[in-house]
Amino acid sequence: MVETITINKLYNELKELKENVVFIKKHMFDPDTILTTEEERRFEQSLEEIKTGKTKPLADLKKELGL
Repeated sequence: MVETITINKLYNELKELKENVVFIKKHMFDPDTILTTEEERRFEQSLEEIKTGKTKPLADLKKELGL
């Protein structure tokens, strides 16, 4: 059995596909916004280093390196 596709049917199918793509884009999450367990551990460690003064300001580091 051969199905005849009219311009209107094709248009409606494309319109529905476009709506689906727009919906998916709106509801898709960015995987880069999720931290892995290791990344979270390193982040917490860096915050602790900042609190305990084990880091130095970028301006000081640039002076030290002659930049």
